[in-house]
Amino acid sequence: QLQLVESGGGLVQPGGSLRLSCAASGFTLDSYAIGWFRQAPGKKREGISCISSSGGSANYANSVKGRFTISRDNAKNTVYLQMNSLQPEDTAVYYCAADKSHPTIAIITRPWPYDYWGQGTQVTVSS
Repeated sequence: QLQLVESGGGLVQPGGSLRLSCAASGFTLDSYAIGWFRQAPGKKREGISCISSSGGSANYANSVKGRFTISRDNAKNTVYLQMNSLQPEDTAVYYCAADKSHPTIAIITRPWPYDYWGQGTQVTVSS
């Protein structure tokens, strides 16, 4: 079964850090661009970062730029999202998504659909 699985979410205090992982099952990620998205209760889904298949290109939403870092280890078939200086407004369910059709393009919101989505991992930032 082809699927993406996010992990690493949890409860963290403001100013803290978390590292999310996005692991693939049933396929290899090295042919896919990977995007990270989040959705807070009552809000629209927000694209926050994307990395190309090689890891050579990455982009970030202004809301996370300078605080979050996307990376990938294709040998481990995993993409990471390092989140620092977390704030309550970062509270959301975080999802990763994989796109094979244009793997070298690292734009977050794509005019074509991502091929696979994970089930999400909850991140809660609260004191």
